[in-house]
Amino acid sequence: MATRNYKQEYERYDGTPEVKKKRAERNKARAMLEKAGVVHKGDGKDVDHKRPLSKGGTTVMGNLQAKPASQNRSFKRKSDGSMK
Repeated sequence: MATRNYKQEYERYDGTPEVKKKRAERNKARAMLEKAGVVHKGDGKDVDHKRPLSKGGTTVMGNLQAKPASQNRSFKRKSDGSMK
């Protein structure tokens, strides 16, 4: 079994500007709902964008909601990772 090359993975995908920008938006959304007291670390909830970022949604309070992780991660996705 080959060992996983995390450094190469980061350089090819996780470290790209587009992925960094998406991650920053998700982190910003989580921080906003934590500050509002809606979610807490370890509560098993995900922050969901009602209108997904991939479909033109923004990270503003009116577009955010807390959902159980099992519900938020169950949407069907295209091969590029965006929602169908």
